[in-house]
Amino acid sequence: MSEAFSIFAAAKDAGDARALDDGERVHSFAQLAEKVRARLPALERSGRDGAPHAVVGTNTLETLVTLYALFESRIPALLLHPRLTAEEQRTLLATPGHSGAVDRDAAAILYTSGTTGTPRAAVLTHSALAASAQASAANLGWRTDDCWLLCMPVARVGGLSILTRCLAARRCVALLPRFDAAALPDAIRTRRASLVSMVPTMLARVLDAHPAWTGRESLRAIAVGGAAASPRLLQRAAERRLPIIVTYGMTETCSQVTATPYAARFEPASTAAGAPLPGIDVRIVDHRIEVRGPVLMAGYWNEAPLAPNAWFDTGDVGEIDARGFLHVHARRTDLIVTGGENVYPAEVERVLEACPGIAGAAVFGLPDEVWGQTVAAVLVPNAARPSDAELLDYVGARLAPYKRPRDVCYVASLPQTTAGKLDRSALAEYATALKPLGRPPDREAQR
Repeated sequence: MSEAFSIFAAAKDAGDARALDDGERVHSFAQLAEKVRARLPALERSGRDGAPHAVVGTNTLETLVTLYALFESRIPALLLHPRLTAEEQRTLLATPGHSGAVDRDAAAILYTSGTTGTPRAAVLTHSALAASAQASAANLGWRTDDCWLLCMPVARVGGLSILTRCLAARRCVALLPRFDAAALPDAIRTRRASLVSMVPTMLARVLDAHPAWTGRESLRAIAVGGAAASPRLLQRAAERRLPIIVTYGMTETCSQVTATPYAARFEPASTAAGAPLPGIDVRIVDHRIEVRGPVLMAGYWNEAPLAPNAWFDTGDVGEIDARGFLHVHARRTDLIVTGGENVYPAEVERVLEACPGIAGAAVFGLPDEVWGQTVAAVLVPNAARPSDAELLDYVGARLAPYKRPRDVCYVASLPQTTAGKLDRSALAEYATALKPLGRPPDREAQR
């Protein structure tokens, strides 16, 4: 895999094959190699000090050519999300520790989502990204005419990994400048895309916008990750016989570490977050998910590197069932502790979103002097919003007393990050809009 991410090697291997469909024209690997050759001199002059090259990760031909050139010259790409303001970009780049040389095998540096505070810069190496591409291919396989639609930001690991997988396999990327639920099915059809990756919110929007869409024209797999996919969403996909691959991973692991087995893609709910991909070990220690394998980052920029063959504590809470499938309960930082009892937001959200009249739910902990925290919920209603009594009856039959929301508010939509995921850090802003659910909360009933 030493030449996995070399566009020049790809041009030798598959020069005339389609490599990139940018919406205006289809470029072969040979044509991309010529564009990279023209881009290299300027990059190599700027990369002589060993420091990474900052790239605003817009989904454009120019950005992808720059990334191919950086891979070729082995200059790390420091990816910045295109939706960041200029001030946010300056703040990130000025963060202590986010400067200087990096691991000699570094391919890309990506900022984590920042759910635990100030974003950290994960250093992803050529070898880790190559191992991740191999692990994905071991599950999905490749067909000669495969084309992966890239509709999420290339500045996120979910987008970057599409680029690296396809380059390593000498397969085509179909590039969209941004995600558009209304236009996505047509883009899949006209670009002849067989694979696509989405976060759950994106998939839900496509299903809402296209009630009759089945994706059967060309799609053989839809990878869904980056956040928990609710049972309701998976059921909606199953009703249309959509081929869903539920994945679990993160920036620090170069994307996926577990995934629905390809053979189970029409029944993904049966495998939870899937099984560990080949070459990757997953274990549970004190309820926390730990990962080991060649897909791990080198470490965080200007922090101590990860030890060889070390276990990485993801900070997430989960379990592995008797069949070997991973169940992800929550981010450790999202855990609500009420009266000494642990409440996992994802579990409560799944129940709320299954309630008739509730289209979306986000749960967070509300500070309480007596209980430490109580459970609060921000809800998106359907047309027929449930009454407080109906909601109380529904959750009362499905959740232990300490897990039930005590306060709720209704909103038009849930807050999202630039990656299209639920922005849990913004939920506390709804505290002033919360109202007790139906009746004054019976604090003793939490027991």
